[in-house]
Amino acid sequence: MDIISQLQEQVNTIASLAFNTFGTLQRDAPPVRLSPNYPEPLANSSESATDIAEQPKLMSAVLVKAAKQFDALVAALPVSEGGEEAQLKRIAELKAENDAIGQELQKQLEAAEEELKQVQELFNQAADNCLNLKKLD
Repeated sequence: MDIISQLQEQVNTIASLAFNTFGTLQRDAPPVRLSPNYPEPLANSSESATDIAEQPKLMSAVLVKAAKQFDALVAALPVSEGGEEAQLKRIAELKAENDAIGQELQKQLEAAEEELKQVQELFNQAADNCLNLKKLD
């Protein structure tokens, strides 16, 4: 897999981890009384308090690890040689090459369309000749 695809995959991984982390934190957050006018909320006793306290630490550690892997992939990107001016020159060269190839392909397309017209005309003539021969019989 190339470096850009790896970067894209790592961004997707980070987004997924962040989504799951925030969702888990929201789901497992202890209830809080919003106003003194409301009764004290019931505590969620399904999990122990230590598990709920440790879970954000573990999830954030995984998220930080994924971010560090992303940073390592970014550091592995090839360094551009010659700076911005050299890159612009190379882009111009590639654009000129692309335009030349595009023109050549356009010429080939036009030649193929002309040949197709000729073949269609010959086919039509052959079909007409066959129909005319059948009429003579």
